[in-house]
Amino acid sequence: MDWTEKYRPKTLKDIVGNDSAVRTMRTWARQWEEGIPEKRALVLKGSPGVGKTSSALALANEMGWTPVEMNASDQRNESAISDIALRGSMSNTFGEDGTYLKASEGGRKLIILDEADNLFGIQDKGAMPVINRIITESSQPVILIVNDFYALSRKSPSVKTMTEQVQFYRIQAPTMAKVLRKIADNEGVEVEQSDLLAIATNASGDMRAAVRNLESLALGADRITPEMAKSLSTRDNHSDIFGLMKTVFSDQDPVRARQIANDLDEDVSSVLLWLDENLPLQLNSAGDQVRGFARLSQADIFISRVYRRQYYGFWSYAKDIMVFGLSTVRQGRCTCAKMEFPKYLKLMSSSKNPRALRKSLCLKMAVQLHTSTHRVSVDVLPYIAVLLKQDKAIRRPLIEWFDLTDDEYALITGTKADSKTVVKIFQEIEEDRLARISSALGPYSSEADAPEPEPEPPKPEPKEARAKAPDRKASKNQKSLFDF
Repeated sequence: MDWTEKYRPKTLKDIVGNDSAVRTMRTWARQWEEGIPEKRALVLKGSPGVGKTSSALALANEMGWTPVEMNASDQRNESAISDIALRGSMSNTFGEDGTYLKASEGGRKLIILDEADNLFGIQDKGAMPVINRIITESSQPVILIVNDFYALSRKSPSVKTMTEQVQFYRIQAPTMAKVLRKIADNEGVEVEQSDLLAIATNASGDMRAAVRNLESLALGADRITPEMAKSLSTRDNHSDIFGLMKTVFSDQDPVRARQIANDLDEDVSSVLLWLDENLPLQLNSAGDQVRGFARLSQADIFISRVYRRQYYGFWSYAKDIMVFGLSTVRQGRCTCAKMEFPKYLKLMSSSKNPRALRKSLCLKMAVQLHTSTHRVSVDVLPYIAVLLKQDKAIRRPLIEWFDLTDDEYALITGTKADSKTVVKIFQEIEEDRLARISSALGPYSSEADAPEPEPEPPKPEPKEARAKAPDRKASKNQKSLFDF
């Protein structure tokens, strides 16, 4: 058996290096003993290998919950998550012996969605709306495990407010070395403590990587030498946007910042927004802020040249000016305040539906007016808004001519679709439409009141048919088919 599975923690007391996270998980789990808490879902965030999945399984074992796990190897599209996670989160469960366990009696399931930040491919299409339903409507505890919480919150910003987040940090090398010592002694492997510390240091806080490195060195050997421990290659750590912000503003390490920026899976424009948002929060000196914004302004010029000239070689200039330049401008003290998500990205995410509605509205009106959508947006909509607000006589003809919905009317006039004014307007239009239909039908406005239609007179037979018809008088004396 793989050592990472063989020595996986069984309860939360076996988790090392993240005591604060363990306490938060226990507190959240105990809330389920009293009923459904306000935050039904827990998000475990942190770098790979720090014990997030092990902690979730250990919590389920400690609380006596049945884990229902979906990881990256499973198909996690809308249908799959609905069938497994969503259905599981809405129902009770069965014990290992087949007994029926009610949630009210403590028999709960723990829905675990591992690597939830990787739900972005075509295979996972439609997954996020189902996840949003799970974390808001679930009657069972839910845990989302992410390596990059920013990637998940960018896909669904509402996740930040609907869940409780728990941060897991990289484990210190001495703490990891103690765990490695227990594993080595249990497996009968001789190794010096200094070599265990070297293995732990090489793993860069990744406990899973440290255990696997120990297992690979002990394979076929009873003793691990210092040369074997030093032969391990340094682990390449995954970088995120928060690590870049810390390196730029707090560490002032321009070389490291440039390396992180090159490895970061973010476009330069997004990095610029992050730096612009957090610069005044991290640097409290006016001189530092002036110099910092000057660097961002220079980088923004190169980014605009990329779009204008389609010369993508300027990306590297913009990136170096931003991260390398900002890492060297600070002369005062860094506040080390909490990093903030860019307000522009929040605004664009929250206005996604209104922008799509405005686009479709402009297209509808452009077809009706035989003009362009740009002309409608710039020259037509402002005047239509004034007419709809101030001229009641022309309001109804405009709504009917453009076939406006209540959402479109609210968008043009800057009101809410469920406001009393909008509801009253469209209710009057609907009543007037029904009245016109009733008037067109006349006194018989319903099928029940309408008289039965008179039977149609028989149609005259064709001449040929009358000529070929048998003589009825002659047929009276006919006795049988053979009597002609």
